[in-house]
Amino acid sequence: MSKRISFKVEGLVQGVNFRAWSMDKANGLNVTGFCKNADDGSVVGEAQGSESSLDKFVQHLNMGPTHAKVSKVDQKDIDTKDGESKFEQ
Repeated sequence: MSKRISFKVEGLVQGVNFRAWSMDKANGLNVTGFCKNADDGSVVGEAQGSESSLDKFVQHLNMGPTHAKVSKVDQKDIDTKDGESKFEQ
């Protein structure tokens, strides 16, 4: 059973390889979706996969790569999408 979330990661998350790192973590968990930099300095995106994979992915988002300083991760359930095959940035 697949589910999909939208997420917003706040803190020092731009300019620290966060999107590429997130893509690597997502693809390793068979999570599809995307992430992008937002104008307010956060990283936003959507992720889809099994509930356990998404739980692990959100745990990764809360840690971030070495140089990131994550202060907050918001997520909410949204409708699933068909036709995605990977996670992109």
